[in-house]
Amino acid sequence: MRRALYSKVLLAPFQMLQTSPPLKPINYGVQSWHKRFNLSRKFSIKMEASTKRGALVVLEGLDRSGKSSQCVKLVSYLMGLGCSAELWRFPDRNTSVGQMISAYLANQSNLDDRTVHLLFSANRWEKRSLMEDKLKAGTTLIVDRYSYSGVAFSSAKGLDFEWCKAPEAGLLAPDLVLYLDVPPEKAAERGGYGGERYERLDFQKKVGEKYQALRDDTWKIVDASLTMEEVHQEIKEYVMQSVKSCEIGKPFSQLWLH
Repeated sequence: MRRALYSKVLLAPFQMLQTSPPLKPINYGVQSWHKRFNLSRKFSIKMEASTKRGALVVLEGLDRSGKSSQCVKLVSYLMGLGCSAELWRFPDRNTSVGQMISAYLANQSNLDDRTVHLLFSANRWEKRSLMEDKLKAGTTLIVDRYSYSGVAFSSAKGLDFEWCKAPEAGLLAPDLVLYLDVPPEKAAERGGYGGERYERLDFQKKVGEKYQALRDDTWKIVDASLTMEEVHQEIKEYVMQSVKSCEIGKPFSQLWLH
Protein backbone atom coordinates (compact mmCIF):
# COMPACT_ATOMS: atom_id res chain seq x y z
CA MET A 1 0.00 0.00 0.00
CA ARG A 2 2.87 2.33 0.85
CA ARG A 3 4.43 1.57 -2.55
CA ALA A 4 1.15 2.46 -4.29
CA LEU A 5 1.02 5.78 -2.40
CA TYR A 6 4.56 6.69 -3.48
CA SER A 7 3.72 5.89 -7.09
CA LYS A 8 0.67 8.12 -6.93
CA VAL A 9 2.68 11.03 -5.54
CA LEU A 10 5.45 10.68 -8.12
CA LEU A 11 3.08 10.42 -11.08
CA ALA A 12 0.87 13.36 -10.04
CA PRO A 13 2.92 16.14 -11.77
CA PHE A 14 3.01 14.25 -15.06
CA GLN A 15 -0.71 13.60 -14.93
CA MET A 16 -1.30 17.33 -14.36
CA LEU A 17 0.74 18.16 -17.47
CA GLN A 18 -1.34 15.75 -19.55
CA THR A 19 -4.67 17.09 -18.34
CA SER A 20 -3.81 20.83 -18.12
CA PRO A 21 -4.73 23.13 -21.04
CA PRO A 22 -1.79 24.09 -23.30
CA LEU A 23 0.28 27.05 -22.12
CA LYS A 24 0.02 30.31 -24.08
CA PRO A 25 3.30 31.28 -25.83
CA ILE A 26 5.17 34.15 -24.22
CA ASN A 27 6.30 36.97 -26.49
CA TYR A 28 9.97 37.58 -25.81
CA GLY A 29 10.32 39.84 -28.85
CA VAL A 30 12.14 43.16 -28.81
CA GLN A 31 8.94 45.20 -28.78
CA SER A 32 7.59 43.27 -25.78
CA TRP A 33 10.74 43.88 -23.76
CA HIS A 34 10.86 47.54 -24.75
CA LYS A 35 7.24 48.02 -23.62
CA ARG A 36 7.81 46.27 -20.28
CA PHE A 37 11.11 47.85 -19.38
CA ASN A 38 11.23 50.99 -21.58
CA LEU A 39 14.58 49.81 -22.96
CA SER A 40 14.36 51.94 -26.11
CA ARG A 41 14.56 55.15 -24.16
CA LYS A 42 17.35 53.96 -21.89
CA PHE A 43 19.41 52.58 -24.77
CA SER A 44 19.08 55.70 -26.92
CA ILE A 45 20.19 57.92 -24.05
CA LYS A 46 23.22 55.73 -23.46
CA MET A 47 24.15 55.82 -27.15
CA GLU A 48 23.87 59.60 -27.32
CA ALA A 49 26.14 59.95 -24.29
CA SER A 50 28.75 57.58 -25.73
CA THR A 51 28.87 59.14 -29.22
CA LYS A 52 28.98 62.81 -28.25
CA ARG A 53 32.21 64.28 -29.60
CA GLY A 54 34.02 67.38 -30.75
CA ALA A 55 33.87 68.72 -34.30
CA LEU A 56 36.71 68.63 -36.82
CA VAL A 57 36.70 72.04 -38.52
CA VAL A 58 39.24 72.83 -41.24
CA LEU A 59 40.08 76.23 -42.70
CA GLU A 60 41.51 76.25 -46.22
CA GLY A 61 42.48 78.89 -48.74
CA LEU A 62 45.34 80.51 -50.60
CA ASP A 63 48.36 81.86 -48.76
CA ARG A 64 47.56 85.10 -46.88
CA SER A 65 43.81 84.53 -47.14
CA GLY A 66 43.46 85.05 -43.38
CA LYS A 67 43.16 81.43 -42.23
CA SER A 68 45.53 81.64 -39.28
CA SER A 69 43.96 84.80 -37.85
CA GLN A 70 40.45 83.36 -38.18
CA CYS A 71 41.53 80.09 -36.54
CA VAL A 72 42.77 81.98 -33.49
CA LYS A 73 39.54 83.99 -33.26
CA LEU A 74 37.40 80.84 -33.57
CA VAL A 75 39.20 79.01 -30.78
CA SER A 76 38.91 82.07 -28.53
CA TYR A 77 35.20 82.35 -29.35
CA LEU A 78 34.50 78.69 -28.59
CA MET A 79 36.43 78.74 -25.34
CA GLY A 80 34.51 81.85 -24.32
CA LEU A 81 31.31 79.81 -24.70
CA GLY A 82 32.71 77.11 -22.43
CA CYS A 83 33.51 74.70 -25.27
CA SER A 84 36.67 72.61 -25.24
CA ALA A 85 38.61 73.70 -28.35
CA GLU A 86 42.16 73.54 -29.68
CA LEU A 87 44.02 75.12 -32.60
CA TRP A 88 45.97 72.74 -34.85
CA ARG A 89 48.15 73.62 -37.84
CA PHE A 90 49.47 71.56 -40.73
CA PRO A 91 52.23 71.14 -41.33
CA ASP A 92 52.94 70.60 -37.64
CA ARG A 93 56.52 71.84 -37.60
CA ASN A 94 57.23 70.49 -34.11
CA THR A 95 57.55 66.86 -35.23
CA SER A 96 60.65 65.41 -36.90
CA VAL A 97 58.79 65.20 -40.21
CA GLY A 98 57.47 68.73 -39.72
CA GLN A 99 60.97 70.09 -39.24
CA MET A 100 62.02 68.67 -42.60
CA ILE A 101 59.00 70.34 -44.20
CA SER A 102 59.76 73.62 -42.46
CA ALA A 103 63.32 73.66 -43.82
CA TYR A 104 61.99 72.99 -47.32
CA LEU A 105 59.36 75.75 -47.16
CA ALA A 106 61.97 78.24 -45.96
CA ASN A 107 64.12 77.39 -49.02
CA GLN A 108 66.77 75.82 -46.79
CA SER A 109 66.64 72.46 -48.59
CA ASN A 110 65.61 71.02 -51.94
CA LEU A 111 63.52 67.86 -52.26
CA ASP A 112 61.75 66.01 -55.06
CA ASP A 113 58.11 67.09 -55.39
CA ARG A 114 56.81 63.57 -54.70
CA THR A 115 58.98 63.30 -51.60
CA VAL A 116 57.65 66.62 -50.35
CA HIS A 117 54.05 65.55 -50.92
CA LEU A 118 54.52 62.30 -49.01
CA LEU A 119 56.20 64.18 -46.15
CA PHE A 120 53.18 66.47 -45.84
CA SER A 121 50.90 63.44 -45.84
CA ALA A 122 53.03 61.64 -43.24
CA ASN A 123 52.85 64.74 -41.06
CA ARG A 124 49.06 64.41 -40.99
CA TRP A 125 49.12 60.66 -40.41
CA GLU A 126 51.45 60.95 -37.42
CA LYS A 127 48.78 63.08 -35.71
CA ARG A 128 45.73 61.02 -36.72
CA SER A 129 45.41 58.91 -33.54
CA LEU A 130 45.77 61.92 -31.26
CA MET A 131 43.24 63.80 -33.38
CA GLU A 132 40.65 61.05 -32.98
CA ASP A 133 41.29 60.80 -29.23
CA LYS A 134 40.80 64.55 -28.80
CA LEU A 135 37.55 64.53 -30.76
CA LYS A 136 36.19 61.52 -28.83
CA ALA A 137 36.99 63.34 -25.60
CA GLY A 138 34.74 66.20 -26.72
CA THR A 139 37.35 68.70 -27.91
CA THR A 140 36.58 70.62 -31.09
CA LEU A 141 39.64 71.00 -33.31
CA ILE A 142 40.08 74.11 -35.45
CA VAL A 143 42.64 73.08 -38.07
CA ASP A 144 44.68 75.51 -40.17
CA ARG A 145 45.15 73.55 -43.45
CA TYR A 146 44.59 69.84 -43.99
CA SER A 147 44.72 67.27 -46.81
CA TYR A 148 43.05 69.63 -49.28
CA SER A 149 46.06 71.93 -49.15
CA GLY A 150 48.40 69.02 -49.77
CA VAL A 151 46.53 67.92 -52.87
CA ALA A 152 45.95 71.45 -54.23
CA PHE A 153 49.56 72.57 -53.87
CA SER A 154 51.18 69.34 -55.13
CA SER A 155 48.87 68.97 -58.13
CA ALA A 156 49.45 72.65 -58.96
CA LYS A 157 53.13 71.70 -59.35
CA GLY A 158 52.14 69.16 -62.00
CA LEU A 159 51.72 65.93 -60.01
CA ASP A 160 48.77 63.70 -60.88
CA PHE A 161 45.63 64.81 -59.01
CA GLU A 162 44.47 61.29 -58.01
CA TRP A 163 48.01 60.27 -57.04
CA CYS A 164 48.10 63.24 -54.68
CA LYS A 165 44.83 62.20 -53.05
CA ALA A 166 45.81 58.56 -52.52
CA PRO A 167 48.08 58.92 -49.42
CA GLU A 168 45.39 60.98 -47.68
CA ALA A 169 42.65 58.33 -48.01
CA GLY A 170 41.61 57.04 -44.59
CA LEU A 171 42.43 60.14 -42.59
CA LEU A 172 39.53 61.56 -40.60
CA ALA A 173 37.20 63.55 -42.82
CA PRO A 174 36.38 67.06 -41.58
CA ASP A 175 32.87 67.81 -40.36
CA LEU A 176 33.19 71.27 -41.88
CA VAL A 177 35.60 72.91 -44.34
CA LEU A 178 35.65 76.71 -44.43
CA TYR A 179 37.27 77.94 -47.63
CA LEU A 180 38.39 81.56 -47.34
CA ASP A 181 37.99 82.79 -50.88
CA VAL A 182 40.16 85.73 -51.89
CA PRO A 183 41.59 86.75 -55.29
CA PRO A 184 45.31 85.88 -55.47
CA GLU A 185 46.11 89.50 -56.38
CA LYS A 186 44.45 90.77 -53.21
CA ALA A 187 46.18 88.15 -51.06
CA ALA A 188 49.51 89.25 -52.54
CA GLU A 189 48.91 92.78 -51.21
CA ARG A 190 48.82 91.57 -47.61
CA GLY A 191 51.81 91.86 -45.29
CA GLY A 192 54.52 89.20 -45.32
CA TYR A 193 53.65 87.86 -48.78
CA GLY A 194 56.53 86.20 -50.64
CA GLY A 195 58.46 84.98 -47.61
CA GLU A 196 57.95 81.28 -48.36
CA ARG A 197 58.51 79.04 -51.36
CA TYR A 198 54.93 78.86 -52.65
CA GLU A 199 54.01 82.54 -52.26
CA ARG A 200 54.16 83.42 -55.95
CA LEU A 201 51.18 84.94 -57.72
CA ASP A 202 51.20 82.65 -60.77
CA PHE A 203 51.48 79.55 -58.61
CA GLN A 204 48.73 80.65 -56.22
CA LYS A 205 46.35 81.02 -59.17
CA LYS A 206 46.99 77.38 -60.10
CA VAL A 207 46.40 76.32 -56.47
CA GLY A 208 43.06 78.11 -56.48
CA GLU A 209 41.99 76.17 -59.57
CA LYS A 210 42.89 72.85 -57.90
CA TYR A 211 40.91 73.77 -54.79
CA GLN A 212 37.82 74.12 -56.98
CA ALA A 213 38.05 70.43 -57.91
CA LEU A 214 38.20 69.35 -54.26
CA ARG A 215 34.97 70.94 -53.05
CA ASP A 216 32.27 68.71 -51.60
CA ASP A 217 29.14 69.13 -49.47
CA THR A 218 31.16 69.76 -46.29
CA TRP A 219 32.55 73.01 -47.74
CA LYS A 220 31.34 76.53 -47.05
CA ILE A 221 32.76 79.29 -49.24
CA VAL A 222 33.44 82.52 -47.37
CA ASP A 223 34.33 85.87 -48.97
CA ALA A 224 37.70 86.55 -47.35
CA SER A 225 38.00 89.98 -48.97
CA LEU A 226 35.63 91.29 -46.26
CA THR A 227 36.94 92.70 -43.00
CA MET A 228 38.34 90.29 -40.44
CA GLU A 229 35.34 90.83 -38.15
CA GLU A 230 32.81 90.31 -40.94
CA VAL A 231 34.47 87.03 -41.91
CA HIS A 232 34.51 85.91 -38.27
CA GLN A 233 30.80 86.65 -37.82
CA GLU A 234 29.97 84.50 -40.84
CA ILE A 235 32.15 81.51 -40.10
CA LYS A 236 31.30 81.25 -36.41
CA GLU A 237 27.68 80.50 -37.35
CA TYR A 238 28.79 77.61 -39.56
CA VAL A 239 31.08 76.32 -36.82
CA MET A 240 28.38 76.33 -34.14
CA GLN A 241 26.06 74.33 -36.41
CA SER A 242 28.81 71.75 -36.88
CA VAL A 243 29.61 71.60 -33.15
CA LYS A 244 25.96 70.98 -32.30
CA SER A 245 25.60 68.18 -34.86
CA CYS A 246 28.65 66.42 -33.37
CA GLU A 247 27.33 66.84 -29.84
CA ILE A 248 24.25 64.78 -30.72
CA GLY A 249 26.22 61.89 -32.14
CA LYS A 250 27.28 62.57 -35.72
CA PRO A 251 29.49 59.60 -36.69
CA PHE A 252 33.06 59.88 -37.90
CA SER A 253 33.82 59.40 -41.57
CA GLN A 254 37.07 58.84 -43.46
CA LEU A 255 38.52 60.94 -46.20
CA TRP A 256 38.29 59.80 -49.83
CA LEU A 257 37.39 56.17 -49.19
CA HIS A 258 34.84 54.92 -51.73
